[in-house]
Amino acid sequence: MLKLKFRKLHSTVVNNVNPASIIDFLFQEAVISHDDVSALRRFRDDPKQQCRDLLNQLHTSENPQAFVHLYAAIKRQSYLQWLIERIDEFTDQTLTDQQQQQQRRLSVSEPTGECVF
Repeated sequence: MLKLKFRKLHSTVVNNVNPASIIDFLFQEAVISHDDVSALRRFRDDPKQQCRDLLNQLHTSENPQAFVHLYAAIKRQSYLQWLIERIDEFTDQTLTDQQQQQQRRLSVSEPTGECVF
């Protein structure tokens, strides 16, 4: 569920998180590899791009604890306490309701197999 919460808050995270210490923590916890860190460091002069790439990397990660560790890394940053509160505001039911609404908007036409919005 944290993965979905972070997806919903993607822009907020990108615009407000300084990824340097987050990257270090995720490396320390073996969530991302040395190669991942090296790739992310290419954008050290563009923290927003670095944060985007980090989030994208975590979304494609096969590590089931990736977003638990990301949450822990953000929680360690005192200036991001407000973001932890925003993440915690999302309840499982709220996210489930949003997913169901999105699925209802997208339906497949039986005769043609086309997506209908």
